[in-house]
Formats: sequence, C-alpha cells, structure tokens
Amino acid sequence: MADLTSDTFDDGERIPDRYGYERDNVNPPLEIEDPPEEAETFALIVDDPDAVEPAGKVWEHWIVWNVPSEQTEIPENWDPDDAGAYEATNDYGETGYGGPKPPDREHTYRFTVFALNNTLELDDDPDADELRDAMEGHVISQATLEGAYPA
Repeated sequence: MADLTSDTFDDGERIPDRYGYERDNVNPPLEIEDPPEEAETFALIVDDPDAVEPAGKVWEHWIVWNVPSEQTEIPENWDPDDAGAYEATNDYGETGYGGPKPPDREHTYRFTVFALNNTLELDDDPDADELRDAMEGHVISQATLEGAYPA
C-alpha cells in the first residue's frame, strides 16, 4: 500500500477545525492508494499518541475493521455500516468516530489503515489493542496519515 491521504489536509499538516470533537465531529475523507491486490479487508485506527501525558494512555478516536477491500475511498462523515464494516467504542465512550479534542496543547493524530489478508472474527466491542492482536499475522501492509490539531 503506497499511501493513506486526505484531500482536506496533507501528512503532517493541520486537520481542519470541522473534524474536531467539539465542532462537526465527522471523519475527514480518506483515500487508500494502491492497496495490495491480495487484501481482503482493511482496518482503520485513529489515535492520539500525545494523549499519554494528560490521559495516561494513547487515546483511541476511531476503531474500524472488516472494511471491504473495494472500499478505497472513505468519504467524509462515513458510516461503516453501509459497507458492512464494524466500529468499536472510542475512548469518549461512543461508537464511531470521535474527533480531535486535545486537552492541553496541539496534538498529532494518527490515521492508520491496515490491509489484511482475511476477515476478522472479533467480539462486539474490541479496543485497539484487541484489534491489533486479531490482526497479527494478517497485515499485508499499512499506511499512516498524521495531522495536527490545536488545543
């Protein structure tokens, strides 16, 4: 997989305000470029590694799995149910996307997509670590898009 991109911000650049938790709280559009032909599904984890100091952990903003490999474009405000994919509870205690909301300073957010050679069998509501455990040995490739969001 060559890249994960968005037409609303470039890698390392600022995420537009509207995607923040206290704004429109919708996911930005994403494009999975050049996925491996042998990919059966994708998984997506959006997290905030800068949250370790204020929150005591990497904050999980969006956990999605079993995205069909044909779904290479994730539109803004996407509902994974429409594609037969699944979402877990984020660290806001809500199912689905939870946008950036840094409590102390600008944070960098990671949007990571994983191309998998299988469909995952998971319990109803895994956290990101459980998803990573289930993906072990099945990740063909991965790509990350990072964006900054101010406090």
